[in-house]
Amino acid sequence: MTESALPRSPAPARRPGAAVRFWHSYRAHRAGLLGLGALTLIAAVALLAPLLADEDVRKVTGAPGDPLEPPSAAFWLGTDQFGRPLLGLLVWGARISLTVGLLAAGMSVAIGALVGIAAGHYGGWFATVLMRVTDWFLVMPTLVLAIVLATVMSRSVWTVIIAIGVTSWPTTARLVRAQTVAVESRPYIERAKALGGGHRHIMSRHVLPNVMPLVLAQTTLGISAAILTEATLAFLGLGDPMVVSWGGMLQEAREAGAVSSGHWWCLAPPGLAIAVVALAFTLCGRTIETVLDPRRGVDR
Repeated sequence: MTESALPRSPAPARRPGAAVRFWHSYRAHRAGLLGLGALTLIAAVALLAPLLADEDVRKVTGAPGDPLEPPSAAFWLGTDQFGRPLLGLLVWGARISLTVGLLAAGMSVAIGALVGIAAGHYGGWFATVLMRVTDWFLVMPTLVLAIVLATVMSRSVWTVIIAIGVTSWPTTARLVRAQTVAVESRPYIERAKALGGGHRHIMSRHVLPNVMPLVLAQTTLGISAAILTEATLAFLGLGDPMVVSWGGMLQEAREAGAVSSGHWWCLAPPGLAIAVVALAFTLCGRTIETVLDPRRGVDR
């Protein structure tokens, strides 16, 4: 039988069916649908920011309103200490907060997955060294490490992304390593090794696809944590002062004395936005984690 006459692998044909089964299982969870709907709306607002709010709203000079105006028909959410409409700032701040959350969580999960797969596959002294480094990061407070990195590096959005990404990966590494060890114990891994499969082949073709559901769920959960950390760093004055973010809005409100003077409209919109986005990502992450639970067999 020639190579062309061999039956093709049914894997590509199974992928659309697996996606459909995943969606059917996902939409059975109302909390997950609520989180997905909220994220879709917020992502649309961030993408359409140039159409929804004037780009000049971010400038501190030539603001259209008076400083610290309460909500009104002209300014739905009021103005800040510079007279800028808070609604426009909230729209533009969604871009930075979501970008930092996505990129920082992606970096964190990528590092954690790489360390976890390598430690679970190779084992021995190599895994011991990797896990001791992971344990060191685990016992150190993530926020403190992020503050140190954000302090010694230049103040920019990329500094915040790197500070969050390189300090929040240990949990993912631990989870992925445990899953890798479980996958490596399966019989088909032994068969692949007996047939001459190398380390790269085993990790990329067999281990990685089996740990991807866990990585996907961890990424979704990590985004909410990254957004909260970014807001904390910006609130502490360690963010980029040239960009508008929700945490930066809170920091500017604090500097303007909004807490002591009772200007609640400067604090409530960005604070609620951060809470809603973090909750939405958490709901989606928990739902994905439930749907892709290997014990349920939904992802197979």
